[in-house]
Parts: sequence; C-alpha cells; structure tokens
Amino acid sequence: MRISISSDTAEAVARSLVVPLRERGYEVVIHGAPRPGDDPQWAVCSAVAARDVAEGHADQVVVCGWTGTGASIAANKVPGVRAALCTDACTADGARRRNDADVPALGLRLTFEPLLKEILDALFAAAPSEDAEDRENVARAGRLDLRRGDEAGDRP
Repeated sequence: MRISISSDTAEAVARSLVVPLRERGYEVVIHGAPRPGDDPQWAVCSAVAARDVAEGHADQVVVCGWTGTGASIAANKVPGVRAALCTDACTADGARRRNDADVPALGLRLTFEPLLKEILDALFAAAPSEDAEDRENVARAGRLDLRRGDEAGDRP
C-alpha cells in the first residue's frame, strides 16, 4: 500500500510520521517541508498529496499543518477527496467509518507522538461503514462536488 504525506513544516511529529507508516509496511511518498525542494505552503503540498489519492497514485494520504485546518481545506478542494481534521483516535475512527474519509488531516501544534500512534491505529483499524444512512450521506457529499452551488436536490 502506498501512502502520501504532506506537511507545511518539518516539525518532529511530521518527520516521525514516516517511521510508523513504513513499520506498518507502507510505501511512503513525502510532500512539502519534510522533502527538500518541495513547496512547503499548506495549500500547495496538501493539494498535491490529496491529488495522489484522487488520481490513484496513493491508497491513503495524511496531510499535516500547524493546526491541520488549512491542510484539510486544501485537500477537500481536490475533487473526490474527503479530508477530515483528526485530533484524536475517536475522531479518526469516526472520520473513516462514518464519512469514509480518505485524507486525515493532523494538526502539528497539538499532536504528539503517542497521540499520533493512537490516531494511526484508529485510522487503519477502521473500515467505512456499510450502514445505508452513512453510505447515502457519503454519496450525497460526493454529489455536492459535481453540482457546485446547486444543492437543492440534497436538501431535506
């Protein structure tokens, strides 16, 4: 499995993300500040990494930023991507199960290594829900990408 990661800073947590992923047997592709010569701006490196999953070059993506908010916003601008800011293991689990999020966003300001491990464990243990309501919500969100501004058909 191939995982792309991006970060707008070369914080210790962003650098340490590579090791546990490789230990899990993943091929890791790095974008942004941890890769010399890459553009470290969150809008750029997060979108580049998100395109990896949208275009099938990666199976999963993890985007990182100081708060993770900008990284999540940039990744969500890539059509077909569902990014979610994951601040803890419970949120990461729910993002994957309920929202079928394929791009977790991490805030480097508050994520420390033991918490990073918990978040990764939750992400990789979770599978997308098979619940009909959850699946319909994910499909509905996907249709919003296609209609840009015409969500009338998706109003309750």
